[in-house]
Amino acid sequence: MSSETQPGTPPGTSLHADALATLRSWTGPTPEQERLRLRYVTHLEAHDGTFGNGVFRESVPDHLTASTLVLSHDGARVLLTLHAKARRWFQLGGHLEAGDVSLADAAAREAREESGIMGLVPDPVPVHLDEHVVPFCRPGTGDPDRPVHHLDVRFVAVAAPGAETAVSDESLDLRWWSVDELPEPELTELVTLARARARGA
Repeated sequence: MSSETQPGTPPGTSLHADALATLRSWTGPTPEQERLRLRYVTHLEAHDGTFGNGVFRESVPDHLTASTLVLSHDGARVLLTLHAKARRWFQLGGHLEAGDVSLADAAAREAREESGIMGLVPDPVPVHLDEHVVPFCRPGTGDPDRPVHHLDVRFVAVAAPGAETAVSDESLDLRWWSVDELPEPELTELVTLARARARGA
């Protein structure tokens, strides 16, 4: 029996433990990434055993999310989704759920759901972290001075040649983009680190 189902164990205990172990063992590739890693670790340590455990959306104002940058088999393109609420192009990802056993598992689930590519398996080592304000995330705090922050942990997966995609209900569009013509400049660092990780994996 997993700790998720043992009586008296707060939901998210195993997922919290995995997230904390993953982020403690990872090293940020830049000073800013290392700062964020420490920020995430501190967040998780402070929310151990609390409502939402710091990993589920019920943990406000901050909680973890998991996402996957999907690369084409040759690393020349990335698969991005046009987010229905944000109306911007992003990598595939979202909130952690009770059935997720790890951050990488959550990232894989989101990637498969949002891409339609059932065989996607992300590398289990994170490639990038990003903290951002999400005004439309619910439940929120009810206080505009305390907006919800997503503490996103990002992974990379490589699609097989000729992989067929399908737009999900959460997306307005799904499209392959050249790594040299990204629709969002903020994705540049993520794409660079993901491609380097994929080449070295």
